[in-house]
Amino acid sequence: MAGIHITDIEAAINWWRAQFPSPDGITACPEVLALAEVYALMVYYREHEADERTLPAVARDAWLEWYASTPDAPCIAICSTSQGDATCKGCGRTFEEVQHWTAMSPGQKRSVWRRITLDAKAWRFNKYAERAGRATGEDHPDPSAFDKPAPA
Repeated sequence: MAGIHITDIEAAINWWRAQFPSPDGITACPEVLALAEVYALMVYYREHEADERTLPAVARDAWLEWYASTPDAPCIAICSTSQGDATCKGCGRTFEEVQHWTAMSPGQKRSVWRRITLDAKAWRFNKYAERAGRATGEDHPDPSAFDKPAPA
């Protein structure tokens, strides 16, 4: 099961609220309502994750649209797994995660993102944080793209 963490559901709700603000402060768009129902049930049952395969269709579609607005891969073009490391020093993914990234589901990718973000030991979070700011979310981008100065 690929779990969608409750913080991702919350982020998706907030993204949809920004896309379609409530005209009266009470009503919400269908996407917010669908995600809010999932969120409420998770809180009620004290669940931290929802199975991405069993989400109601409207909530799943809303979550996937939010997901599409986020960076896909954490790669910053400094891949130490190609040098034999089991875990990439640049992005924090394991060798297997780097190799199978394109085959992973959105829920699996978000689980990896959550783990590496909470761990915060990868260079993308410290030594090369400026590279992460310029990263496009592309997996294994051209390293020369990071040589350009950051836009002002």
